[in-house]
Amino acid sequence: MHLHHSPDAPAAVSADAHRPDGSRRALRIGLGGPVGSGKTATVAALCRELRDKLSLAVVTNDIYTREDAEFLLRNAVLPPERIQAVETGACPHTAIRDDISANLEAVEELEDTVGPLDLILVESGGDNLTATFSKGLVDAQIFVIDVAGGDDIPRKGGPGVTTADLLIVNKTDLAPYVGSDLERMARDAKEQRGDLPVLFTSLTGPQGVAPVADWVRGQLAAWTG
Repeated sequence: MHLHHSPDAPAAVSADAHRPDGSRRALRIGLGGPVGSGKTATVAALCRELRDKLSLAVVTNDIYTREDAEFLLRNAVLPPERIQAVETGACPHTAIRDDISANLEAVEELEDTVGPLDLILVESGGDNLTATFSKGLVDAQIFVIDVAGGDDIPRKGGPGVTTADLLIVNKTDLAPYVGSDLERMARDAKEQRGDLPVLFTSLTGPQGVAPVADWVRGQLAAWTG
């Protein structure tokens, strides 16, 4: 199930779209969402889908570990030098919204060492529905929830659900087993988000991450255009 509401509309652009040498920097897309919603699996799937056509890299955020980065490394979704880990040492939203210096350092180091890059994915550590990225860090935000978290999550709203440039409702294959009503989630998401796009995904299904990858390509086309 897909809800498409102007999916090709460009997201807001961060203040500085260029590197110190004047070249255009990589598009930065942030992925946030609650623990267990499937953020890292979505990042891994996007890397596999896009790596043959785009030059991309990933920054992960965990509080005290490198768990998400190590998952990506174990699954060999990108060469090791294209994956950077940030240990936030505090609530994840601190490093993606309040004090973004560690993440900025990570993305700039990636551009210096493996650039030029087309795309950098910045994954937040697991957080709650209030998690949002600073526009000084990313150019567009994806918020990932999953059906196992309850079909009332879209109705509860919060900045992540209501304002992200793309909302993903993940693990739709589990809906029959956890009693989640996908049609209800679609209606509630539409009420909360208006014309902002919503995608219902199952990474194990036939389409997998393809609809999300198409949205990312649309953002990149707007960025480079």
